[in-house]
Amino acid sequence: MTIRPVPYDHPDAVKLNDEVQAEYHVRYGDGGDATPMDPAHFRPPNGVYLIAYDENDIPVASGGWRVQNANGEGNRDGDAELKRMYVSEQMRGRGLARRILAALEEDARAAGRLRMVLETGTKQPEAIALYTSSGYEPCEKFGYYRFHESSRCYAKPL
Repeated sequence: MTIRPVPYDHPDAVKLNDEVQAEYHVRYGDGGDATPMDPAHFRPPNGVYLIAYDENDIPVASGGWRVQNANGEGNRDGDAELKRMYVSEQMRGRGLARRILAALEEDARAAGRLRMVLETGTKQPEAIALYTSSGYEPCEKFGYYRFHESSRCYAKPL
């Protein structure tokens, strides 16, 4: 298994993003995550996007972080926002999400970010379990879904 940075609009990233959006649709019954995203958000030093590839060089997991600073959506100066954490169904349970999360935290820390933040939902208990077992604690809601009842926000000092 190798993890490497790719542009957010790389074909492998688009493939995995399509998979995660389909999963959001199944879990939440809507059109997926409507949070505004731009490939430029994930270009160093303002972020990074990682993909894990299996031994056959097939993309099987992804995740990224992007700079967030104080804004009208609840972020603070120094935030790094975690986005698009995803592991293909057939590869779950192998620690890939935990490996990508650790790599993203290290990269954000090296970029001078102070806190990693994320938004997930109540219909993603596996994600909530990963984050809380990795030291994330509930925080004030932020971002696009901050007014949604099913939204849950977490933060961890870097």
